[in-house]
Amino acid sequence: MSRQRARDLELSEDELVMARSELDALHDDMYVLACAVDDAERDLKAAGAKPTPKELREIVNWLLAAAKPLRDRELSAPPVPPAKTS
Repeated sequence: MSRQRARDLELSEDELVMARSELDALHDDMYVLACAVDDAERDLKAAGAKPTPKELREIVNWLLAAAKPLRDRELSAPPVPPAKTS
């Protein structure tokens, strides 16, 4: 089905179709994760050479919370447009 759809849309093997809303949501989740990584790096630097277990746990929990939406994301194919009638 997807190969037929790609032929219909004249897509090459390296191209795909994705709904704008899914792409936007993916970008949003990637931005949140990037911010969490920046925060974790900053927090580790602020904690010095020996962060406490509590500090490490908070950092890991924040990173996990930011990463889980990406881990759990499932991309779906956009809806098939109605067939053209002549």
